[in-house]
Amino acid sequence: MDHLVIKPASQAEEQQEQDEILVERAKAGDQEAFGELVRRHRAKVYGYARSYTQEAFLAEDIVQDALIRAFLHLGTLVDSRRFLPWLHRIVRNQAYTRLKKGPQTKEQVFSGLTRQPSELEATDWEDLDSILHRLGRNWSASVENNGNPEELLVRRELFETIKSLLHCLNPRERRIVESHFFDHLAPHEIAHLFEMTQANVYQVLSRSRKKLMQERIRVVVDQYVKTRKDAGIMKQAVLRKPEAMKQPTWITCGAALYGLVEFTERKLSLPAVIGLSGHAFRLTVVPKNIHIAGPTMFDFQSVLEEGLRNMGFVPRSVCQGQLDGTPGPNATFVNPTLLSSAAREKRQLPALLPQAIELIHSSLDKGCPVLAWDLFMPEFALIYGYEDASKLLHAGDNCNNDAKIPYEHLGRGLIEELFVLAIESTLPIDQRTMLANAIATALKHYRTQEGPSDRYVNGLAAYPVWKEAFEKGSVEPNGNAYTLAVVHDARNNASRFFAEVADAWTDESLDGVRPQLKEAAALYRTIAEDFNKLVQLFPFPSGGEPNEPATAQQAIQLLSVIESNEGLAVSLLEKIHAALTAN
Repeated sequence: MDHLVIKPASQAEEQQEQDEILVERAKAGDQEAFGELVRRHRAKVYGYARSYTQEAFLAEDIVQDALIRAFLHLGTLVDSRRFLPWLHRIVRNQAYTRLKKGPQTKEQVFSGLTRQPSELEATDWEDLDSILHRLGRNWSASVENNGNPEELLVRRELFETIKSLLHCLNPRERRIVESHFFDHLAPHEIAHLFEMTQANVYQVLSRSRKKLMQERIRVVVDQYVKTRKDAGIMKQAVLRKPEAMKQPTWITCGAALYGLVEFTERKLSLPAVIGLSGHAFRLTVVPKNIHIAGPTMFDFQSVLEEGLRNMGFVPRSVCQGQLDGTPGPNATFVNPTLLSSAAREKRQLPALLPQAIELIHSSLDKGCPVLAWDLFMPEFALIYGYEDASKLLHAGDNCNNDAKIPYEHLGRGLIEELFVLAIESTLPIDQRTMLANAIATALKHYRTQEGPSDRYVNGLAAYPVWKEAFEKGSVEPNGNAYTLAVVHDARNNASRFFAEVADAWTDESLDGVRPQLKEAAALYRTIAEDFNKLVQLFPFPSGGEPNEPATAQQAIQLLSVIESNEGLAVSLLEKIHAALTAN
């Protein structure tokens, strides 16, 4: 007689059977069953989302959106045994949508004021207008009484979230916003109801939207910190204070880059970092007045990331609001209150603040500080620690600033630009390649191939513009003095960099260019000495008398000599680069 052998079900099969039961219960309206499905699989789908993006914050957003969609469309799942693959597909679609759209989705004004989206239009969960219109369109007594229980729960939760955001509005703004989005009143009806003009209604709605967007960013940051707490990774991480904060250089981005590099295994001197990143060769001036912003008027993201790649590092950055080519206010002359914490609180929160905080956490958790712009003043600094509980950053620079800064102060400085940069990883690279990369970067700048603007001029083309400002007597003393101090320091570091490479770098393939490197070091030393004469003539911060005719002529003569020597330096760099890249 044959015996029937019953094999025990595997753990995976048993879980699939339990999932199938939970899915069927959830389809029937059992909210706890769906909650159990989420509890079982949330970690898996989060890991799946992280396979598409390394940003924890973005992955969390993708998962949240996917779960909402799964909740709303669970009834469309035909095969209940396929719940996890179905959920994975939703996550994948959400990831593709978010990554294609990118982090800097352009904000719109109230585009929906003149029309309501149709029932067939998809909701953009990143756009406040779209969310509000969906809620206002769907929230009614009939939906609450007759709607699908699962969809009703999600709608109610979203509705309550948006309603909580409305607390950032004053009573009048809130009543107008609620009248438009939740009571479906048109602007002309609201104008009649509140005894105001229709133009004023548009103004109130536009202003309210900005407030709501700001509040949403705060909520997202709070949720991000709460997620870290729930995951058991909410903590305090403070590195040692970077030695870069003690470096006496006017090139604050060079000091900050040095601070990043010093926490890696690739040990480089400050002149080497400034040289390899290309900042030893930079010159940018603002036509007519030589504004103080000149030395920092460059695309932070492309220039600083290129500098790190020259040294064999993989960079990662978050950038918003930079660079439109317009010089910002001179921090030397503004009312000191505009540089205060209170002033930062009044400025707009950058939309990419959560991504910036996530990058800071990621880098510091790996033991590397983060370069940041305008933490104390419009210069570069380093973030070397964080405290999640108090939402504070430990930061400092080489200008004697060292303090704790609230998370929400990032990107809210005088210039209102957000920029943070970190080293993601290190790649193998030899000395010859690093040097060739650096010289290529220098030559590109000298030839003004970075994207010239009518608001600033860089490289060799800056000298005629600079001399013209002296000829016309339109030089702003403080900005001119600062520009001279930075460029003098840069050329000093160029000289030291080439001397170090010629004398101390051990790569034997450099032997053929060592005489030329020593020649370059001597030539940049001469250039630096002439710039020093100008620095003595126009000391920072007072700036001397650049528009006094005799002094201006003296400056023009010195700049002409420097311009000629810079031309010789470019020719020499071209020869060195050709030798380094020859097969």
